[in-house]
Amino acid sequence: MTYAIIETGGKQMKVEAGRFYDIELLTAEPDEKVTINAVLLVHHEGAVSIGQPLVEGATVEGTIMRHFRGRKVLVYKMKPKKKTRKKRGHRQEITRFLINSINLNGEVLAYEEAPTMAESPVINADFVEETAEES
Repeated sequence: MTYAIIETGGKQMKVEAGRFYDIELLTAEPDEKVTINAVLLVHHEGAVSIGQPLVEGATVEGTIMRHFRGRKVLVYKMKPKKKTRKKRGHRQEITRFLINSINLNGEVLAYEEAPTMAESPVINADFVEETAEES
């Protein structure tokens, strides 16, 4: 299993090729390719490359899937016996990021091609109707 630890949005996270992660907002459009150079560690077939602080020549390439807003966080402040209350909310802007490949010194260690609409399974509507009538 090949994975990398990257830093994005002031946070560190373990990423694997072919999986998507919700990270802080990136300034790129959906379906756009993005390369992250802030790679702190790369693990490939038992060999570990640790950076001081970053691994030289290591990159993580991915595709922006979509942008959305996270769950609402309520902040409620109250001072007892003073009739002072403040209620505020916050929703964080989030980017869903699909990891395509993990590279080290120009060599692709892990690669996962993004699924396309042509490869997605198609459901036969006639078959669905027949099984519904049988039930």
